[in-house]
Amino acid sequence: MDITLRQIRALLAIVQSRSFTKAASVLHLSQPALTVQIRNLEAALGVKLLDRSNRAVEITRVGMELLPVLQRTLGDLDAALVDIREIGAGRRGTVRIAALPSFAASLLPQVILTCRRDNPALAFLVRDAIASHVVAMVRSEEVDLGLTGGSVADAELDVLHQTTDHLCMIYPDGHPIGRKRRIGVEDLIELPLILTNPGTSLRDVIDAALLGIGHTATIACEVTYMMSAVAMVRAGLGVTVLPRSAREVHVERGLRSKAIDDPAFVRQIALVRKKGRTLPPASVTFLDACIAAMQTMER
Repeated sequence: MDITLRQIRALLAIVQSRSFTKAASVLHLSQPALTVQIRNLEAALGVKLLDRSNRAVEITRVGMELLPVLQRTLGDLDAALVDIREIGAGRRGTVRIAALPSFAASLLPQVILTCRRDNPALAFLVRDAIASHVVAMVRSEEVDLGLTGGSVADAELDVLHQTTDHLCMIYPDGHPIGRKRRIGVEDLIELPLILTNPGTSLRDVIDAALLGIGHTATIACEVTYMMSAVAMVRAGLGVTVLPRSAREVHVERGLRSKAIDDPAFVRQIALVRKKGRTLPPASVTFLDACIAAMQTMER
């Protein structure tokens, strides 16, 4: 016969009150039902736990030895149930997300701060990576959510939200390009460009836009990180093209940014998950906050 939580709670209530009548009242049981609980517990353990007389109820010597174990077991389980309820409500757990570096450094910190303000016990695992790696991590379930760039046509992924990220040119203060009222794709043809590596969602947009008018980029330097591209611009090696969402667009002194007025210089952004997989409640909490932040960015 198995031991149940009700049986343990029944024993502890009787020991505390030293009365079947009082314990039955606390547990909202009839006295016969409470008696059955204790008999079943004693049968499961194979020992007598209580000595009952007309005047009082006393715990036996063996029962006294078992009492700390039962109290600790019940306490640990109660604590575990609290944790489980917190996890189920999305107030505890680990959010695992992969994101493009531009969004990992701009959008995500504020979203995480918002989530942690309401749910301090949430933990976060953020993997910043290029678009193809973001998709791969979601597909392999290394992360639960991915914030990726470019068109997502993957049968294994669900797109939860889509938006766009406009691109802009970053150039030194005083550069001739800054005197133009409008910057179009044709203005990039002869400029020395500092671009992120081929295969990144940002580079794909730039290469496709130039190819659309029959040209390829004049590469001054290729880099992995946007911050490196900005440093190259600051050194006078050329100009770069970054997404408007990139934190680097806003923090550098001596540099200017201007939107590229061409519909080809728009990067598609998608929030994705693995198709057919249920998100943990913590990730659902984060998802709602992330979509709200993306919608604010759109406005």
